[in-house]
Amino acid sequence: MPDFDVAVIGAGAAGLSVAAICAGLGLKVALIERGRMGGDCLNFGCVPSKALLAAAHAAAEARRAGTYGIRLPPPEVDWPAVRAHVHGAIARIAPNDSAARYRGMGVTVIEATARFVAADAIEAGGRTYSFRRCVIAAGSAAVVPDIPGLAAVPYLTNETLFEVEERPGHLLILGGGPIGLEMAQAHARLGCRVTVVEAAPRIAAREDEELALQLRTALAADGVAFREGAKVVRVEAGPALVLEDGSRIEGTHLLLAAGRAPRLDSLGLAAAGVEA
Repeated sequence: MPDFDVAVIGAGAAGLSVAAICAGLGLKVALIERGRMGGDCLNFGCVPSKALLAAAHAAAEARRAGTYGIRLPPPEVDWPAVRAHVHGAIARIAPNDSAARYRGMGVTVIEATARFVAADAIEAGGRTYSFRRCVIAAGSAAVVPDIPGLAAVPYLTNETLFEVEERPGHLLILGGGPIGLEMAQAHARLGCRVTVVEAAPRIAAREDEELALQLRTALAADGVAFREGAKVVRVEAGPALVLEDGSRIEGTHLLLAAGRAPRLDSLGLAAAGVEA
């Protein structure tokens, strides 16, 4: 008999949902997570980003209060307090995604890196476990573009952005997709100078062109600057982005938001007969 009916790799939103449903059906479930329970959604994505956006929205509404006949002084952004708000949102939700809660459901939570050793077995934490079915819900990570000089310059991704202790003076964002634009608006409304650099002819390139134009107009009104159709050929200390046309944009912080890639490298998929 196999050790588990279902092995779930990854304790993010998808993995937690699968584990809870399978356990509720009376199946023997293993949930394997090498990082933080809750995955990206709780720790580096949905929860902190929406908490930051809520703070940014409050600041923007305070600036617009005069529209409604309410006279307020310009809002003062207390960056440590904003960070505390963001991390408080994570802390309030964390018990729902905790190992203790899932163990209470009857799930075997294994806090280790999972690696396939056969089509029906994985190794994790120095032990091998067999299973009937396996669900890979390992999530994704920010793509680090192959740009000369980037490796020598400190940069941020969604996994480190919410740990910045001081408000960025000028945040450079490489990528005009959903994550880049969301964080552009949040930081601009919180008083940061923000420049989005997008290689495609326009931001939100996968969206309807009319929608993208309206989005660009709204973000520009918040103070976001854009360089579209701009290829970065080199990154220099500063950090600074050197563009193909020879122009140079210098900032205080650099956020990589140029796409996502699945976290599959450490899983040993070949041993399971799976092509990545």
